[in-house]
Amino acid sequence: MRITRHVARRAALMMTSALSLAAMAGAAHAAEAAAADAADGSATVSELVVTMAKTTRSAVSLETTEIQKILPGVSPLKAIQALPGVMLQTADPWGNNEQNEFLFVHGFSTQQLGYTLDGVPLGDQQYGNYNGLSPSRAITSENVARIVLSSGAGDLGTASTSNLGGAIDTFSSDPQAELGGRIQQTFGSYDTHRTFLRLDSGNFGDGNSAYVSGLNQDQRAWDFNGHQRGYQFNGKFIHEGEAGKLTVFVDYNDKVEPNEDSIVHKAGETSAPYTRPFLYPNLAAALAYLGADGAPPASAGSNFSNYHSAAQRTDQIGYVKYEAKLNETMTWSNQAYFHHDEGRGIVAGPINQAGLPALFAVYYPGQDLKTVFGGTGYAVRTTQYLINRVGPLSTFNWTLGDHKIEAGAWFEQNNSATQRAWYPFAEANHDLTPYDIPVNKNFAQYASQIHNNVFQYHLQDQWRIRPDLLLQAGFKGSLQFAQGKVPIQQKNLATNTNPTLLPTGEIDTKEYFLPQVGAVWDATPHEQAFFNIQKNLRQFVTYGAGGLSPWSLGSQAAFDLFKKTANPETSWTYEAGVRTKRSLELGPVTGVEGQLSAYHVDFSDRLLQISSTPVIGSLVAGAAILANVGSVKTDGVDLAATLHFGPHFAFYDALSYNRSIYQDNYVTGASSTVVKTAGKSVPASPDWLNKFVLSTNWRAFQGQLTGDYVGKRYATYTNDLSVKSTFLI
Repeated sequence: MRITRHVARRAALMMTSALSLAAMAGAAHAAEAAAADAADGSATVSELVVTMAKTTRSAVSLETTEIQKILPGVSPLKAIQALPGVMLQTADPWGNNEQNEFLFVHGFSTQQLGYTLDGVPLGDQQYGNYNGLSPSRAITSENVARIVLSSGAGDLGTASTSNLGGAIDTFSSDPQAELGGRIQQTFGSYDTHRTFLRLDSGNFGDGNSAYVSGLNQDQRAWDFNGHQRGYQFNGKFIHEGEAGKLTVFVDYNDKVEPNEDSIVHKAGETSAPYTRPFLYPNLAAALAYLGADGAPPASAGSNFSNYHSAAQRTDQIGYVKYEAKLNETMTWSNQAYFHHDEGRGIVAGPINQAGLPALFAVYYPGQDLKTVFGGTGYAVRTTQYLINRVGPLSTFNWTLGDHKIEAGAWFEQNNSATQRAWYPFAEANHDLTPYDIPVNKNFAQYASQIHNNVFQYHLQDQWRIRPDLLLQAGFKGSLQFAQGKVPIQQKNLATNTNPTLLPTGEIDTKEYFLPQVGAVWDATPHEQAFFNIQKNLRQFVTYGAGGLSPWSLGSQAAFDLFKKTANPETSWTYEAGVRTKRSLELGPVTGVEGQLSAYHVDFSDRLLQISSTPVIGSLVAGAAILANVGSVKTDGVDLAATLHFGPHFAFYDALSYNRSIYQDNYVTGASSTVVKTAGKSVPASPDWLNKFVLSTNWRAFQGQLTGDYVGKRYATYTNDLSVKSTFLI
């Protein structure tokens, strides 16, 4: 049982110049961050690398100036790499490549966290889109005001069905008060360029302000001749009046990312492991690579080369929010959002490999398959995604003496669809590139549609027991009603005993009470102690034909069994810690801000896809079972601190220890083989992490030196293979 991920990292020397048509970049961003922190109670100190939020849970944030110091245009998820307890690896320096994104926070992986933009849910970040989009597609990096990581448990009102291990909340910047604009241009190696333009209206009319921005980015992939590029447009409008605040935000994003597929390296193969180098754009070499029947060289084994592959994504997302001031003690915020996505994953590959001849023969019996698909020996496969999400969020706040009561609700209706289709690849049409949308398909292999309604509510009270002690308690409920249909079934897997490949049906999951309690104690004017206990839940994935989803199982019987026996994943998180912020006179050290936190997590009903028909390297799905396979216990400590050395230098360091251990074995395969995972560490999650940032600021000049240590981590469930520790500066 091996978990593999092709992760490539490259360093690029970036030359960035910014032209500010008005005083917008430095001072305005700092003022904006200070205003945001004043609103949410966070601590703000000039030139801090990380801000510690004064909440009952472990929460740290990065402001816009610190985000852009990492790399102009860096994605929100890439930016949090510097925060304690976070391990993130991507295949490009910005963190935009989603196929090779690899994120762990306190032992929880990407799809076990929650993500929002200004409160709007962004889904679980699964590469095969079904309920959201990445933060970098939802907002241009330069328009981000701050990112908040709640590494153990998110706020009760976080709009997410996947925030089992915490939440990552991104907040957009507001329009500037003065008319002006900004042009930011980045150049770098690998034909890199990134152009960002923003125009702010300043205040106009009676409390109105707005901005619009545009982005174009293009860079060549580090290991093949393909360009990862796209366009993005943002717009935001704010009207502030005595009765309340109206906010409108819109985002349009269109991007294409040629990707290389990873592959499991089999024992005895002589080919290079974990990579499939593309042949694009050398069509002559691609034609010479295949045999007469469209088969790659036998010596390549499973590690054959495709002609090209790419992820194409087009998103529109936006919201309207009104924060009403009902009176001096009551506010009521209502927000409505929409999200439309059309995406596809494209692979142009050989027709005679990975079980494809048997699949194609069902649709074209007795025909010459090379001729059917255009005569080159290649065919184009697409996995097409469609998302239509809409929903409201409502939050009511009431200050009643020493109590701050909050009640809220979130509803989302999501109609998503997935289709696998095949297209010809003819030499006469060799201009079909990773950037083109295929047309005139040969056939649709399968198609799935899922209608999903989510409803969540929460109620909490913050009680100021005395001036230095705050107690917070509350609960939330999470309900999901999902129904799947399959308009097109895969023909060669539909038999009398297994009439469907993809199952149909409805699964409703309801958890009415997920409690939370916590407290913050101002032990001194400079130190705080806090604790938080919270139960979280991850609803079932509602994706047809991929991922840990019941609608991706290989038969109706497997789906029905899952519906009767499986439970959603849950976790109890226990956190405690201390924070400090002090001015000092210890020689060169003039100030310190830091947080020490310890946590324990009981993760129950872990879901795992257990395959009784191994299909490594195959493009045709095999039988699978999705089942609860036991629990995980996690213990860990995070220590993050920033030391200030006068007005010009600061040093930040974050040291993290995490131990996530499986508590149970599980059974797999037709022969009921016991996989001995009890007592083993969760793979891909390192025990030790350490990050540092040495920064300097001399008015117009700013500089940083960063380091990232990732400790040893295992590559298998049974811990028989591991990846050595790495250190990157």
